[in-house]
Amino acid sequence: MERIPILQMGDLLLVTIQVDMHDQLALTLQDDLSERIQRTSARGVLIDISALDIVDSFIGRMISTIATMGRLMDASTVVVGMQPAVAITLVELGLTLDGVRTALNVERGMHLLRQNDNAEAP
Repeated sequence: MERIPILQMGDLLLVTIQVDMHDQLALTLQDDLSERIQRTSARGVLIDISALDIVDSFIGRMISTIATMGRLMDASTVVVGMQPAVAITLVELGLTLDGVRTALNVERGMHLLRQNDNAEAP
């Protein structure tokens, strides 16, 4: 079965999507991420979609669902590398990606996740 690799960097998980997402792959990623968040107690998930030229409504909803699941498990989600055409398509489809923060690149995304950790520290 095809899977998208999930890398652990300290208390963060990094997902770089390098292949065209189809519905089953998105569902598998959702399951794999929720299991990894639970198993590693990850505090953040960074999803790099810079290689994606197209994000349809199902994939958009799955990204939003992943962020919601992560939030329920105490992990923030940041999506990075969104192409302008993808952003336009999501707007045209009326998808807001609730609970998903975005950044232009991985460096800025990591900064957002680290900033969130510092804000929550006692």
